Amino acid sequence: MISEVQFQNELDLIIKNAIREDVGDGDHSSLACIPTLAQGKAKLLVKDEGIIAGVAFAEMIFKYVDEDLKMEIYIKDGEIVKYGDVVFQVSGSSQSILKAERLVLNSMQRMSAIATKTKLFVDLLKGSNTKILDTRKTTPGIRAIEKWAVKIGGGENHRFALYDMIMLKDNHNDFAGGIPQAIAKTKQYLVDNNKDLKIIIEARNLDEVQQIIDAGGVYRILLDNFDYETTKKAVQLIGNQCLTESSGNINEKTIRSYADCGVNYISSGALTHSVYNMDLSLKAF
Repeated sequence: MISEVQFQNELDLIIKNAIREDVGDGDHSSLACIPTLAQGKAKLLVKDEGIIAGVAFAEMIFKYVDEDLKMEIYIKDGEIVKYGDVVFQVSGSSQSILKAERLVLNSMQRMSAIATKTKLFVDLLKGSNTKILDTRKTTPGIRAIEKWAVKIGGGENHRFALYDMIMLKDNHNDFAGGIPQAIAKTKQYLVDNNKDLKIIIEARNLDEVQQIIDAGGVYRILLDNFDYETTKKAVQLIGNQCLTESSGNINEKTIRSYADCGVNYISSGALTHSVYNMDLSLKAF
């Protein structure tokens, strides 16, 4: 995974680009009718229920917009919220609060939705040894906050991007001439380029699982679109030789059954690509 420094840099870039996109040469609505020195307060109201996420990110946004803005936090990231709850209060320049408002809401609404869905999946896995993973199926430009939301909801992050882990999927294997060739070439590439990256490789059937085991040296085998019985056989075949991961159209109704097959991880793109934003609002008072 990427370092904390890299991750923070991603967050800074998200904020900088979002403010550039939304504010441009000025928030003319506020500039037109609110005095420059006017001071105000606003509170973040919950109009939904679930897991709140993005409070710490909101702090970063407010600080970026105006270092003099002050937040009083009443509910922290990862806590359960219900209709009517007040998550935090922000005070300071009225113009600055309005400049940051939309980015704060857009970010927190989406992050909270992702955290809420992740928590649902985590709860469904309770009592098993299986952990839920996100994927790269994220919104372009804001991957860092979506993956952060998965962590807040109790899930774990898969690789962040193409550069922090090797993941050989069916197309890689086919283009390389087969699974043994793909693994051998990858190992040599890592040696030649002095890179220490874990290797995950996808298998489409038990024969490919065996090919991967025979080649050796992989961190995790991705069992893609396997049914329950084949997943159980694959887990038995792999044993302790490497970790296992199930993926492919796994949802709330099927996730527990896959976990009961004994896999170490289940990855789900739905955590980030299929959520409905939590209803939040920032109200002046």
